[in-house]
Amino acid sequence: MAKTKTTYFCQNCGYQSAKWLGKCPSCGEWNTFVEEVISKSDDKKHGIKKGEKKSHPVAIGKITSEKEERTDTRNAELNRVLGGGLVSGSVVLIGGEPGIGKSTLLLQTALNIKGKRVLYVSGEESKQQIKMRADRIGIENNACYILNETFTTDIFKEIETLEPEILIVDSIQTLYTDTLDSSPGSISQIRETAAELMRFAKSTHVPVLLIGHITKDGNLAGPKVLEHMVDTVLHFEGDQHYGFRILRSVKNRFGSTSELGIFEMHVGGLREVNNPSEILLSQREEAASGVAIAAMIEGQRPMLVETQALVTNAAYGTPQRSATGFDLRRMNMLLAILEKRSGFKLGTKDVFLNIAGGIRVDDPAIDLAIVAAILSSLEDIALSTNTCFAAEVGLSGEIRSVAHVENRILEAEKLGFEKVVISKFNLKGLDKSRYHIEIVGVAKIEEVLSELFG
Repeated sequence: MAKTKTTYFCQNCGYQSAKWLGKCPSCGEWNTFVEEVISKSDDKKHGIKKGEKKSHPVAIGKITSEKEERTDTRNAELNRVLGGGLVSGSVVLIGGEPGIGKSTLLLQTALNIKGKRVLYVSGEESKQQIKMRADRIGIENNACYILNETFTTDIFKEIETLEPEILIVDSIQTLYTDTLDSSPGSISQIRETAAELMRFAKSTHVPVLLIGHITKDGNLAGPKVLEHMVDTVLHFEGDQHYGFRILRSVKNRFGSTSELGIFEMHVGGLREVNNPSEILLSQREEAASGVAIAAMIEGQRPMLVETQALVTNAAYGTPQRSATGFDLRRMNMLLAILEKRSGFKLGTKDVFLNIAGGIRVDDPAIDLAIVAAILSSLEDIALSTNTCFAAEVGLSGEIRSVAHVENRILEAEKLGFEKVVISKFNLKGLDKSRYHIEIVGVAKIEEVLSELFG
């Protein structure tokens, strides 16, 4: 009979301890240890080991470089985030809020891929529920197989019979293996089942896509080692009150980690948004104060977003500062720059900032648009709807240059803007004759004021 023992795992980082600890010595978090009963057996097999060979050291000069084989997912946005498609033998982990569309995205991908056997393993939904979603999506694919199973041994038996070319698991938290006595979703079970799937992917060169739950803090549930084990970690995010969904790459061994894909949720599933700028810009009949357009970059993709600011007198004594979709601390820094360097009295004003469309922006090039929106609301003067901004604002009030300014200008030109305001330092080496849009270079906030308000 196998020997049973009890251990304690940190829910945040997976650190293992023989006794309960108040503070984790690895990650420093408090009250994160949970007790789990683990039964270890030496005669259990982990995953599929058929045809395994021992590894021997090889000189790096004798190793031949081979281009990785990629499978086209028939989804341009997903391909962009993955770096060009699914790499053979890779393990992709997708996490996100409940109901955000993770299962819909992967089922839609499974139905879109033609000419390959896809096995969709679900531990959360019945076959009838998945069939209803597939009917709603409206794509037929007889090479897509559905399996309701959570026991990894039975899953691998079905895999040996079907021999799928792509494996999808929804979700990793529902799987369990009999090598451990702990319940499904526990740290030890997640770590062991993920290791079995990873060994399967590497030994058979079958790409594996996993869906992972997240905690209330927005992090992927389970041990942190799970994110280290897989090849790619994608976060699927969005606001329930908006139809937009953003797929961000957090880790990618086969591509860039700064890419993102944008989708729009419809009754028939997720629709790819090839030109997000047209959606993120509000359509107004007349200009309004406190609105400025920013030319931002996410990864290699230029996008134009609308920044909205509202500046009013503080009605309750203490001024309020609120930012949606933007770092509140950076907004406070920009307000301090305007007060110190330009003389605007904002210390007694309520300032509210919003990035339209429900997306979050981290690009520093949006600084100038935020400053313009705040000043427009403060003076109650509407800015031209045909002008956009792309520059960073420094602490001394200088307008700093940003990267990929050519792509930002081309995106603004494509969408019909007549003027773009950038840093004067970005004008060096820039051929204005190539563009059919007025390019204005500024170096200080004072120049921005004269450009906006004369």
